[in-house]
Amino acid sequence: MAPSAIPSTAHDGEQDVDLTASAIDHRLAESHHTDGHDAGSVLEPKYDGLDASKINYTFTKEPRDVPAPGVHSIDGSTVCTDHMITVKWTAKSGWETPELRPYGPLTLMPTASVLHYATECFEGLKAYRGFDGKLRLFRPDCNARRFLMSSTRISLPTFPPEAAEKLLIALMAVDGPKWLSRERPGSFIYLRPTLIGTQSQLGVQAPSEALLYVIASYMPVMDSPAGGMKLHTSPNDMVRAWVGGFGYAKVGANYGPSLLATQEARDRGYGQILWLYGSEGFCTEAGASNFFVVWKTQGGKTQLITAPLDDRLILDGVTRRSILQLARERLGDEVEVVERKYTIEEVMEANSEGRLLESFAAGTAFFVTPVSLIHHREQDVQIPMGKAGDGGAYTLKLKGWLRDIMYGNADHPWGVVVPEEQ
Repeated sequence: MAPSAIPSTAHDGEQDVDLTASAIDHRLAESHHTDGHDAGSVLEPKYDGLDASKINYTFTKEPRDVPAPGVHSIDGSTVCTDHMITVKWTAKSGWETPELRPYGPLTLMPTASVLHYATECFEGLKAYRGFDGKLRLFRPDCNARRFLMSSTRISLPTFPPEAAEKLLIALMAVDGPKWLSRERPGSFIYLRPTLIGTQSQLGVQAPSEALLYVIASYMPVMDSPAGGMKLHTSPNDMVRAWVGGFGYAKVGANYGPSLLATQEARDRGYGQILWLYGSEGFCTEAGASNFFVVWKTQGGKTQLITAPLDDRLILDGVTRRSILQLARERLGDEVEVVERKYTIEEVMEANSEGRLLESFAAGTAFFVTPVSLIHHREQDVQIPMGKAGDGGAYTLKLKGWLRDIMYGNADHPWGVVVPEEQ
C-alpha cells in the first residue's frame, strides 16, 4: 500500500465533511481534564484565561460633558462615555490584564489582520436606567456567550463568557452614574464589546495578536418610526447570508456588503430590507433584526412565526430569544409559537385571505418595531397596525413585557442590576 501523502495528525479518524464545526469544537474543547486519578476523562470547554477581576483603573483627567437628551452624535461622530475597557491578547502569552482607561483612539499598524481579512466580531446590548433608579443590563450572559461563539467562528481567541460579562458591568459601574443618571429614568445607553485581530503581518491566517475592547455610546430611539417600519424585499441579485456561511455569527462581514442595497431601499422610501433566501423566497431577517409575523392558519389557529436557527442562517438574537420564551410562557393558551421556514408567498397569501394579523422586527437597536408594509416585486402587503396605529396587540404586549423587565417595572432574573460607583 502506498504511504499517505498527508502526515498523521491528532485528528486522524475524525469526520472530514463539516470542517468548520470540527474546528469550533476543537477550539472550545482542546484537552481532556482529569483529576489525575481517573483514567477516564470528559471533554470540557477550555478558554484562554481572561481574568476580569484584575482590572487596572486609569480614570480620565478630561471628563466630557453629557449632551442633552436626544443628542447621540456630534459632527457625525457617535457620542461615547468617558471610559473604555481594553484587553490585549497574544498567542504566546494569552490575555493581558484588562484596563479601564479614558475613551480614545486605538493604535493599529497598516498591516493589522482586521484591516485586510475582516478578523473581527462584536456584540450589542443596552444598559437601562430603571424607573426605580437602578441601572440594569438585559441578559448580558446571552450576549457574552454569543460573543464567544462569534470569536471562535472568526478565528479569534476564546475567553470565559463570564469574564466578558464582568467587563461590561465594570464599565457601566464607572460610567453609568454620570452618563445614564438617575435624573433620566426610562433611558438607555448602548454597549459595544468588540474583538479584533491586530497581528501586523499580511497573510491569510488566524491572527496571533488581538484586542478586545468595550465602549458605551448613545443611540437614537428606533422602535417607533412614523407609520411603522416599511420593508422592501431583497433583490434577486443579492443574499445577506447563506447556509454554510456565518449569518449566525456577529461579524462585520455580515453587514458591510448589505449596505449598498439597504441604501437603495431607503432612497425609495423604505426603512429596511426583508432578506429572502433561496429560490423559494424564505423570510429571514429585516435588516439586521429578526423578523416575526402573526397570522391565522387556514384552520383558524393564531400563530407567532419566525425563521428557525437550525440551519445557522440567521442570528440567534437575544431579543428574539426573549420574545419566544415570553410568548410560550404567557401566551401559550392563545398563540402557537412556531420556528420554521416560511416564504414571502405564504405571507402574501395570508394577507390576500385576510389572515395576516401583524408583524414586527426585533433586535437590540430596533427593540420591537411594528412592520406596516412589505413591498415585494411591485406589490404592497399592507399589515394591520392596531387601533392606535402603533402596532398590533401581540406586538405591543410582548414589547411591554420586555420593557418592564428592562426598566425595573417587573422583577425578573433577566434584568441584571449593576452595582454603581458613587
